[in-house]
Amino acid sequence: MGFCFSKLCRKSRDIPISSSSDSESPSQPYYHQFPFHDAAPPPPPPPPPLPSLPPSTVSGILGKPYVDITTLYDLDKELGRGQFGITYLCTDKATGGKYACKSISTRKLVTGKDVADVRREIMILQHLTGQPNIVEFRGAYEDSKNLHLVMELCSGGELFDRITAKGSYSEKEAARIGRQIVNVVHACHFMGVMHRDLKPENFLMVSRDDASPLKATDFGLSVFIESGKVYKDLVGSAYYVAPEVLRRNYGKEIDVWSAGVILYILLSGFPPFWAETEKGIFEEILQGHLDLEMPPWPSISTGAKDLIRKMLTINPKMRISAAEALEHPWLMEDGEASDQPIDSAVLIRMKQFRAMNKLKKVALKVIAENMSEEDIKGLKQMFDNIDTDRSGTITYDELRTGLTKLGSRLSEAEIQQLMEAADVDKNGTIDYVEFITATMHRHRLEKEENLYKAFQYFDKDNSGFITRDELRQAMTQYGMGDEATIDEVLDDVDTDKDGKINYDEFVAMMKKGIIDSPQQLKME
Repeated sequence: MGFCFSKLCRKSRDIPISSSSDSESPSQPYYHQFPFHDAAPPPPPPPPPLPSLPPSTVSGILGKPYVDITTLYDLDKELGRGQFGITYLCTDKATGGKYACKSISTRKLVTGKDVADVRREIMILQHLTGQPNIVEFRGAYEDSKNLHLVMELCSGGELFDRITAKGSYSEKEAARIGRQIVNVVHACHFMGVMHRDLKPENFLMVSRDDASPLKATDFGLSVFIESGKVYKDLVGSAYYVAPEVLRRNYGKEIDVWSAGVILYILLSGFPPFWAETEKGIFEEILQGHLDLEMPPWPSISTGAKDLIRKMLTINPKMRISAAEALEHPWLMEDGEASDQPIDSAVLIRMKQFRAMNKLKKVALKVIAENMSEEDIKGLKQMFDNIDTDRSGTITYDELRTGLTKLGSRLSEAEIQQLMEAADVDKNGTIDYVEFITATMHRHRLEKEENLYKAFQYFDKDNSGFITRDELRQAMTQYGMGDEATIDEVLDDVDTDKDGKINYDEFVAMMKKGIIDSPQQLKME
C-alpha cells in the first residue's frame, strides 16, 4: 500500500487554504453614501438577515452545503479499499458515464492537519486535471459521513499487472511507459507541484487496450512548490525514495529519482536499492551504489543505462530534469529503444516483486492467531496502550502516537510501512491479531510448529498439499483471491509445477526473501 488519499497519515506539512474573505476590503461606513450635511443622516434600517443553513447541513471539509451523491451518481461495485475509505465504480445518472468514486470517512479526519491535507489534495487535483497522463478530476462532494471524490475511471489495471500479464515486452515498450511517467513529473513541475510519492501502484492504465495511456492517480502527498523552500518531511515509499529525502533536505528533483527507480524495475524486474528491511533499503539508497552489471543489464542498451544513471544521480543538483529526460534519445518517441524482447526472467522477477508474496502475508496472520501467551508476552499490553479509545483496533494516528510515547525510534515512513504491512484486510485499522503479526519477532513466526499450523490452515482436507481451490478459499477472506494473484502465488511457490503447494515448498516460501539476492541473480 502506498501513500494515497486513503492514507492521509503519511502527508506532511499543511499548505494554508486561502479564504476569499481574507482579501476583501471592509465595507465603507453607511454614511459615506450620503452628501455632506451638518446633521448626521438618519440611521439605516437594520439589514435583512442573511440566509443561513442549519449547521448540520454545511460540510466541514469543503465548506459547502451537503450533497447526497446518490442523487448524481449510482455507486456500484467496490473497486478498492484503503486506510480511510473505499473506491467504487460509479455511474453519472445524467450521462451514463462511468467514473471512480473514492469515499472517505470524515470521522477519520480527526485533526486540522488531516482536513488541510484533504483540501490540498483536492486543490492539486483540480489544478492538474487536463494534463496528459494525469487522472481527470470530476468533483468533490460531501455528506454528513463521507467525502466523495469523483474522477476518471482507469479500468486497465495497475502498471505492473499489465506488463506481467502480457508475457513479453521490449525496451521500446519500456520507453513508451517511461516516457509517460516522466511526462507526469514534467507536467507536475511545470505546474508548480511536487508529487513526492511516485511508485508503480500509483499508475493505472485507462483501458485494457495495448495502446492504453497511463494515468497517475494519487496525489495524496503532493504539495505546491514554494520558491526557495527546502523540504524536510520524510515522505514516499521505501524503494522509490530519493537519498536527499532521507537526509531531510530536498526539492522537486526527488520525483525524477523515483521515476528512475520505476524505469530501472521496468528494465530489470527488481529495484536498484533493496534489502529485507526498511532500514536496510534506506542504507542502500544512501550508499548509492548503482549496479548496471548483473543480468539482465549486459543485454540492455547503452542508451537505457545512460538515462538510468542520469536519473539516479545521487547529487540532486547534477540529476537530469524531467524536461531534459524527455529529450533523451532513448526515451524519445521513435528513439533509440530496441524492439527486441526483454529477457523473460525480468518478467518473472517483476511478478515476484509486485506480488510481495501475498501468501506469506496471510500465512503470518494465521500463525499470529495461534500464538501462545508466552510467545506474545508483553505485546497485549503494548496493544492496549496504543489503542487509546479502547475500540479494539488501532488507527495510524494511534499507532504513531502510541509508539512515540513508548519511546519508539521508528521514522514516519517506517511506522507507515508497519501500518500497511499489518493491515492485511485493508480496512484502515489494525486489529489485535494483525498487530501481533506485524510486531512479532520473525524467528518466532518461523518456528517449525508455527509453520505447520499455518500450512494446515490452507490444507483444509489434510491431503498434504495446498490446492488451487484451497488457496483461493483462504486468500479470498483477505481480499486477495483473484485469479491473477493465485497464478502469481503458484508460479512463485509451486517449484515442481504440479499445480499445488506441498509443505516443503510452503516452508521455503516462508523463509526466503521477497526477491532473489544479487548473488543468485549473477548466477543466472
